[in-house]
Amino acid sequence: MKKLLLASTAAALVATSALADGHAKEVKLGILIGFTGPIESLTGPMAAGAEMAMTEVTESGKLLDGATVTPIRADTGCIDNGLSTSNGERLIADGINGLIGGDCSGVTGAILQNVAIPNGMVMISPSATSPGLSTVEDNDLFFRTAPSDAREGQVMAEILQERGVKSIALTYTNNDYGKGLADAIETNFKSIGGEVTIVAAHEDGKADYSAEMGALASAGGDLLVVAGYLDQGGLGIINAALDTGAFETFGLPGGMIGDSLPANVGSALDGSYGQIAGSGGEGIEKLTALAGDAYDATSPYTPESYDAAALFMLAMQAADSTDPADYGSKILEVANAPGEKIYPGELGKALDILREGGDVDYVGASAVELIGPGESAGTYRMIEVKDGKNETIGFK
Repeated sequence: MKKLLLASTAAALVATSALADGHAKEVKLGILIGFTGPIESLTGPMAAGAEMAMTEVTESGKLLDGATVTPIRADTGCIDNGLSTSNGERLIADGINGLIGGDCSGVTGAILQNVAIPNGMVMISPSATSPGLSTVEDNDLFFRTAPSDAREGQVMAEILQERGVKSIALTYTNNDYGKGLADAIETNFKSIGGEVTIVAAHEDGKADYSAEMGALASAGGDLLVVAGYLDQGGLGIINAALDTGAFETFGLPGGMIGDSLPANVGSALDGSYGQIAGSGGEGIEKLTALAGDAYDATSPYTPESYDAAALFMLAMQAADSTDPADYGSKILEVANAPGEKIYPGELGKALDILREGGDVDYVGASAVELIGPGESAGTYRMIEVKDGKNETIGFK
């Protein structure tokens, strides 16, 4: 980054002037998520949520003596490590001060190891959920506003038990996310006496899932749990199951929750159910009111995206710096008690409190509480498909 700033004498003078008071006049936040690929139907609202937080802060004029916050979007493809890494490097070259992303777990690990750690860049993912990310050596640079799939496995096992399910067939997308989630579901369901008849991987992007369906149908079970992606392999598996009559009801973990799945499958999906990270209450109600008709604030991982952006900006204010080496240690402080509770639409108030040396407890849209290595403690929204649409039926 320094080489870019010093590329010419003129650029150096501009940089010196901009930083004369110790604050950058423009803060750049990268949004590195899968605008293409197997969750592309989710990422538009996710980016809109993050950008709304940035606009809110810019319009307040209260971040570091009036800095503006500029988003820069880049694509991961969700499952493309090469694309994710190269686009992450491009964001570094563009001079970002923080990185919102990645989205899917495998690419998030690749970005962390190949981009964030070598460049000392802080990352906050709104949607990467692999349990493996809890223990990765991250030099204290990685945080996430979504809970680990270790917690989702517990929640899903409880839901299955409450619904009287005795046995499941389980298929997962063959990557870090799918494997980690499948392990968590299998372990927790077995621990409460459930039977897992088969655990089988599937690949994304195939035109035909009849071979996979043959093995799953042969094993049987009360329902089929699909730990996949709603816009690719998971959708293909469900369509194959319905076409063959192998299964009629499906368990839907987080990667399968989104409006596009019932829209693509139709009424045959009615009665299927699952869960995704999310919370009710004041925070999501405030974000929904702020978003209005601009985007769907309740779309999966959209509240978490608003919150990721907000945490960056509040941490910068608390550290009085846009340097990741300075503000990284402040993220846990602004996210948790003690301090005044802060909700969407109140970022300007939070910036005032921090400037005056006070404390904030950022609750945000997703009831933020960061634990352990800097990840969400985890509240889940329970979903059931009714009349061709996902309906929230409770929280865990």
